[in-house]
Formats: sequence, C-alpha cells, structure tokens
Amino acid sequence: MSDAAGAAAPARRRPRAGRWLAGAAMLALAWGFADFLGDALAPPTPAEGETDGIVVLTGGSERVGTGFRLLAEGRARRLLISGAHPGAGLAEIAAAAAFDAAPLAGRVELGHAAASTRGNAVEIAAWARSEEMRSLRVVTAGYHMPRAMLELRRTLPAAVLVPHPVASAALRAPGAVWRPRVWALLAGEYARYLLARAGLSGLAWPRREARD
Repeated sequence: MSDAAGAAAPARRRPRAGRWLAGAAMLALAWGFADFLGDALAPPTPAEGETDGIVVLTGGSERVGTGFRLLAEGRARRLLISGAHPGAGLAEIAAAAAFDAAPLAGRVELGHAAASTRGNAVEIAAWARSEEMRSLRVVTAGYHMPRAMLELRRTLPAAVLVPHPVASAALRAPGAVWRPRVWALLAGEYARYLLARAGLSGLAWPRREARD
C-alpha cells in the first residue's frame, strides 16, 4: 500500500467517527427530551404533609391560587410569592387568582426581585434563611419543576424541598399536543434545563415564567 493510500484511510475514518458521535449526541438529546416530556405531561401528584413554608414561582394565576389554597389549608405557616411584578400588591395578585387573601395577609410575603428561575432560587433562599425554614413546598408548573428544583437545590442544599406541580393551562387545552406554540414552550424549557444542569443558567435567553 502506498503512503498516500495509508494516509487516506484514517482521513476517511475521522468523518465517520464524527458522524457516529453526532448521532449519539442527538439520540441522547432525544431520549432526554422524551423523559422530560413524560414528567411535564404527567398528571400532577403533589405530596401530602406540611412544610415550614410554601414558595410560588410566579407565572400564571393557577400557581398563585394554589399557593394561597395550600396556605389556607394549613400546609405551612408562611407563603412567599417569588418574582411578583414590581408594581403588584397582594390585593391585586389575589384578585387575579380569584382568591380572597385578606385573612392570610400577615402570612404572605411578595418577592419582587426575581426575573428568572435562578433569580427565584436566590430570592427564595434568602427568605427561607431569614425565616429559619428547613422545609419548603415548591409550587410551579409541572414542565418548569425540574429546572426550579435544580436551581433551588443549589441555593438551599440542606433544605427539604417538596415539589407541588401545577398542571399548565397551555398543556391542558384541547388539542394542545398539536399546537406548535406548545412544542416551542416545551423545547425551550428543556434547553434551559440543560443549560441549568451545566451550570450555565446565565446563558439562557430571558423569559419570565408567565402566561403558561
């Protein structure tokens, strides 16, 4: 075999190996996305019991309403609504959730600083430490829960975190599975989750968790 022929064989193998690696990476992403979809689309199964506090990551009135309801049921002594609009007060937020929160006013705190999931985690951690809370019930949309729990475990590694997923209105709508907007929502959330797992949350494009 000539020197030229011998050099050509490794050159042919390198593109083939690259294609195999690219294919394996795509397969891993597809498998991970399928697993993510299973969690996002599964009916919520919230855990029973009580925690020291309840935290709601804003985005949709159903999350906030769920937080108010859990507090009224005695599931915790205090509630934080993290990422509330800077100009919104408790009465306005409660009205949007169709809930009379007046009897709970002294037990509810609004966090206005967070504008992202990582910001929620920082805001929640500061609140939990100031209130000396060791356990939190986390309320957010089911599709958002994996990323929310990931960020919260980083800021509160010693706390007991109980997920309380809320079914997203966008995913419950008739024919939702055929809507491109829903798939864009889920694909975007999965991409943000992967960035968060890699510790690169700051690279995610901005998106307040709203209108879900």
